[in-house]
Amino acid sequence: MENRNDIRDFLASRRARITPEEAGLPSYGSNRRVPGLRREEVALLAGVSVDYYTRLERGNLNGVSDGVLDALAGALQLDEAERAHLFDLARAANPTVRTRRRPVQEQVRPSVQRILDAITGTPAYVRNGRRDILATNRLGYALYSDMYIDAIRPVNIARFVFLSPRARTYFLNWQSTANDTVAILRSEAGRNPYDRGLMDLVDELSTLSEEFRTRWASHNVRFHRTGFKDIHHPVVGDLHLRFEAMDLPADPGLALVVYTAEAGSASEDGLNLLASWAATTEQPEQADTAHAKP
Repeated sequence: MENRNDIRDFLASRRARITPEEAGLPSYGSNRRVPGLRREEVALLAGVSVDYYTRLERGNLNGVSDGVLDALAGALQLDEAERAHLFDLARAANPTVRTRRRPVQEQVRPSVQRILDAITGTPAYVRNGRRDILATNRLGYALYSDMYIDAIRPVNIARFVFLSPRARTYFLNWQSTANDTVAILRSEAGRNPYDRGLMDLVDELSTLSEEFRTRWASHNVRFHRTGFKDIHHPVVGDLHLRFEAMDLPADPGLALVVYTAEAGSASEDGLNLLASWAATTEQPEQADTAHAKP
């Protein structure tokens, strides 16, 4: 039932955001009772019957072909992340396909930690799909030191964004960070619908944060592969960094994230200062032990 609701709300929300003019259809004046496209207009654009599209939007993707999904993605003008999410929802909804539970990694292999430790000039860390930080290098720990103040382990970026008051000053554009964080978790929920830890996290944040709950209901999705992070670090001040996220094929669900600053920029100076400060702080594993719950 939850999957059917997700399908219904996702398709309805994508349909509502597209005007007939944007879809190349006549609008026939202003007497329209629904925002965006009507169901029959989506059906026309996708090349399916109105009854069939209505069935899909009611959450029944059982047996739908890839060709229909592609046509639907085109009709709704889905971007890459949204198209992938639609296919993920269909995969979870199809009982004829044996959905294999992908193991969610909780630990980082020693060889991966050695790679992290070898990255000395820039922050780096390893995370799983629900945004748990599982390992860092020294500079990565220093960059995210505010997140390690709280006792819960593993540190979780989404929990920090929505439940820590420090996040509002740590992220220079908190609203954008909050939007991206929820959209990333929504994508992960589609890819890995049997991740009990992710569902527990979503339940916790939905209960404790209206900001999260409102964003979760929007059904926006996105990938987190590359981009910019604007941070106000409590020790070194503002940092404007670029990140690259690289999947670890041998460890399904884990990714290595590395931050860099533009050469000659104030942010590069800030990272150098952060490195000096990091050299005087505890090692990450020592800090984890110091703050962990008994």
